[in-house]
Amino acid sequence: MTAEYRHLLVKRDGDTITVTMNRPDRRNALSAEHLTELLAAFRAAGDTDATGLVLAAAGPVFSAGHDFADVAARDLLGVRDLLTLCQQVMTTLEALPQVVIARVHGLATAAGCQLVASCDLAVAAESAGFALPGGKGGWFCHTPAVPVARSIGRKRLMELALTGDVVDARTAADWGLINYAVPDADLDAAVTDLLARATRGSRASKALGKRTVYAQLDRPEADAYTLAREVMAAASQLPGAREGMAAFLAKRHPVWPD
Repeated sequence: MTAEYRHLLVKRDGDTITVTMNRPDRRNALSAEHLTELLAAFRAAGDTDATGLVLAAAGPVFSAGHDFADVAARDLLGVRDLLTLCQQVMTTLEALPQVVIARVHGLATAAGCQLVASCDLAVAAESAGFALPGGKGGWFCHTPAVPVARSIGRKRLMELALTGDVVDARTAADWGLINYAVPDADLDAAVTDLLARATRGSRASKALGKRTVYAQLDRPEADAYTLAREVMAAASQLPGAREGMAAFLAKRHPVWPD
């Protein structure tokens, strides 16, 4: 985690890596350069033994989404490449072995909202807001709608996508876009608490579990059970599972091998 970034701040504290988007003058808009740095930082974090990753942002806005100055300068192939890069960033968040939590303190719109929806967990300050503003503009939020739909369902997604209106953090929590909306002063404590609870146990078991959950989510129920059953059976033989069961039976605290 020693790489130098222009648009990010990356630090490690114990078992947690924090990646902070640091382009406040552009409302943390996601240019190709910014997305490339995010992808590199996430992949680098994935190669460490950290158990958690916090995605945060500097300045008053979490992220305003795609950088229109970058988009407007591109032809069709160029925009397609940009959206492919953005998709790689989002899917990498799901593929990381670490638990990924978004710390949202301001507006998260369009691809910024997509970032939040692509994290495993999200906590937002009550002053935060979420929107897919393309619905009231000229460039509909097609790709941001993909993970948002999987978080909040069809009708709520259509309201966000068609109106372009901002929903507040409490509504976002009710809809399932984020886990919790908390008073602004409590944001860091709430992020720390949720991440601590979500990273307990065997790191290897958690990584396999996360990967399997995402793999089965959009499958028919029978297929999802087939996949989950086989992975769970195989996982029962892993050192972490063996230690967890042995510790439970012996009524002692487990000593995780990873």
